[in-house]
Amino acid sequence: MSGSERPSGTARLALTLGDPRGIGPEVVRKALVQLAGELADVTVLGPAGSGPGIPRYHAVGSFDGTESSAGCAAAAALRRAVEMALADEVDAIVTGPAHKHALHAAGWAYPGQTEMLKALTGAPAVAMLMAAEHTRVGPPLRVLLATTHIALRRVPGAVTSELLVEQARLAYHALARDWRIPEPRLALCALNPHASDGGLFGDEEARTLEPAVAALGAAGIRVAGPIPADTVFHRALEGEFDVVIAPYHDVGMAAFKTVSFGAGVNVTLGLPFIRTSPDHGTAFDLAGLGRADPSSMVEAIRLAARLDANRFDTASPRA
Repeated sequence: MSGSERPSGTARLALTLGDPRGIGPEVVRKALVQLAGELADVTVLGPAGSGPGIPRYHAVGSFDGTESSAGCAAAAALRRAVEMALADEVDAIVTGPAHKHALHAAGWAYPGQTEMLKALTGAPAVAMLMAAEHTRVGPPLRVLLATTHIALRRVPGAVTSELLVEQARLAYHALARDWRIPEPRLALCALNPHASDGGLFGDEEARTLEPAVAALGAAGIRVAGPIPADTVFHRALEGEFDVVIAPYHDVGMAAFKTVSFGAGVNVTLGLPFIRTSPDHGTAFDLAGLGRADPSSMVEAIRLAARLDANRFDTASPRA
């Protein structure tokens, strides 16, 4: 049955274990047990020997205990999941946490899986959206990271008007299509303290951020800001905005994880299919102890299925 013929709400998912040395196999196994009555079609991908107790496990590659082998195993599963999605064998992929050093040792010189997915699919642009559909204070919080894993000293040069326009467009269209928000409300978080306070603490707001907001407005995408970081996330949690665009990683992630740890999901925008992942890393210190919390993996799986259902119901044909 092709994706365009299947019943609405029956997402076909591919799950990757990520680095076999980490907690990926454990949280996937626990999540599948917890979601046993909710999932209709799930394929799990990982190296041979890492799938005991996991139904519909497909071995991809092998793992010999070395760092490079771990990176090869994680990359092989990711590549196979992408192939399945591009061939319309699955509708969405959920990726377990991988380790950057292992990926580099295996020859994949990317900052992370998001960048690998961009290369594997040939997507012209992608965005990292952190989504918590429920938080510790109740309302949802979604934060798009305009720049991701780069050194802080490189951020001012990397945050260009063109980048902000690109990232805001990806957020706007994803929220409209996959979240079914008719007119998404976007906010741009300032780069400098107090949004530079009229130039006292920098000029990036006037030189880069404000022109991006103006360009988006001219294209019919309304964006509030730039708004100081010390208020914009509070306002989003009060329901004023559907997403906050953060100029750099930690200003967004500090606020996000404070209110959503364990419920957050990483969503890659701009791919030809839905991709989600938990908001944590490999946690080698917890691996093998049986104490890993599967909550974020559960939310990643649920959100992938929900977004696919929304996209399927509104797309004709699937896009």
